[in-house]
Amino acid sequence: MARIQTPNRVRGTQDIFGSDQRRFAQVLDTFDRVRKLYCFQRVEIPMFEATEVFARSIGETTDVVSKEMYTFPDRGGDSLTLRPEFTAGIARAYLTEGWQQFAPLKVATSGAVFRYERPQKGRYRQFHQIDTEILGAPEPAADVELLTLADQLLHELGIADGVTLQLNTLGDAETRDAWRAALVAHFEAHRGDLSEDSLTRLDKNPMRILDSKDPRDRPIADAAPGIDDFLTEVARAFFDAVTAGLDAAGVKWTRNDRLVRGLDYYRHTAFEFVTDRLGAQGTVLAGGRYDGLVESLGGQPTAGVGWAAGVERLAMLLEEPKFAGPVNVIAESTGLELLATAAVAALRRGGVAAEATIEGSPRKRFDKALKRKPSQTMSLSLRDGALQVSQRGYGAGQDAIDQVRAIVDPVIAANQ
Repeated sequence: MARIQTPNRVRGTQDIFGSDQRRFAQVLDTFDRVRKLYCFQRVEIPMFEATEVFARSIGETTDVVSKEMYTFPDRGGDSLTLRPEFTAGIARAYLTEGWQQFAPLKVATSGAVFRYERPQKGRYRQFHQIDTEILGAPEPAADVELLTLADQLLHELGIADGVTLQLNTLGDAETRDAWRAALVAHFEAHRGDLSEDSLTRLDKNPMRILDSKDPRDRPIADAAPGIDDFLTEVARAFFDAVTAGLDAAGVKWTRNDRLVRGLDYYRHTAFEFVTDRLGAQGTVLAGGRYDGLVESLGGQPTAGVGWAAGVERLAMLLEEPKFAGPVNVIAESTGLELLATAAVAALRRGGVAAEATIEGSPRKRFDKALKRKPSQTMSLSLRDGALQVSQRGYGAGQDAIDQVRAIVDPVIAANQ
């Protein structure tokens, strides 16, 4: 019979296990705890949407839409797309599910997202994000709350050192239009020196030239006019309110007046938390205010602000989490297997992680249990016709040991 060839894992995907999974879970658990402190409701949205949800909201000319989306026709002929991010789907749900009645709406979610990119360290084609959004709140206080949440999350994960909040303003519509016109004039004067990608952006999305990493573009981008010369009084007051709120909340920040968002519906605050600990993939959390997004999906003008962070990138910054193994109850004598099973059931009902080692030769069970690296072992054995109980703690405090004995001793006494 011919040997069956096992299919390989698809390029750009990952199987998460062991210490990697524990770091991954620590990010999600911490995020869930912190978002509850800020009263953000958890939402779940579909993993795929009608393609127009992303084409309209992310923009037809962006790399995500033009190059990176997983788009396919379903059997009914409709064009569907696996979500490349969460914000567009949440904005769609805000309209179609009638969530406007709950505005201002504070929501959070997490899960897999999909982009067809060249896989590299910290970047996958199926990866995972955590995401927070506030819809229907035009005040600077909403920006401050989101940034404070992000800052607290990074601190509670223990990775805030070496991570810097970079902050900028994109102004209001009047500011943005004036700045855009000045940028176009500047880049047009240097058209012959720009890279091919920047020439394309000049016609469709000129602000994104400021993000270019091409060495040909950097001197031109660095010499481009800054936004501060075009800020209206309203836009300046908004940004001042955001920075004052961050200062009051004790959130450290630094100004980066070259930080932009290319799409027209972005307004006012733009931000990134960046680190030099991940090489080229230095952004760990990013977001901004998108007051025109809901309108681009057919809704009424609605204020919005949010951020997303890659779970994998955050997990890469974490130390190996302390792994407190379970209590392992070992039946070292034949006939005690059911008692060990009863003891483990009692521990689990009492909120203690536990396993039973009752299979195989009784003489080898103790060594087998140690391979599982339990935090404690409890050995049950028959000696001279009497039940013997011994316990060993591995890094477990006396309180933990006492908790285990308080649960297990009545079970053992009832069977002696």
